[in-house]
Amino acid sequence: MECKSHLSVDDVNEHLQRLAQFKQCFPQYRDYQLLGAVAGMVVPDQVGRYAYRKGLFVLAQSGHAVEIRNGASFQPKTW
Repeated sequence: MECKSHLSVDDVNEHLQRLAQFKQCFPQYRDYQLLGAVAGMVVPDQVGRYAYRKGLFVLAQSGHAVEIRNGASFQPKTW
């Protein structure tokens, strides 16, 4: 999971690169399905939509709680 105070498209892209390299760095997890998520105190709508389209769970602050902004039809990407 990537968590920022103000999430940007660049943050999402950097996290996607880390996810793509994860199993090379940790081969003991090669048989596992990896799901990705990004979170932020401030998640601009366009950044949330971008992360969603890339297959990531999107978590954002909502009052005093955190909400998952992916709808019921969301299909996460696996790495």
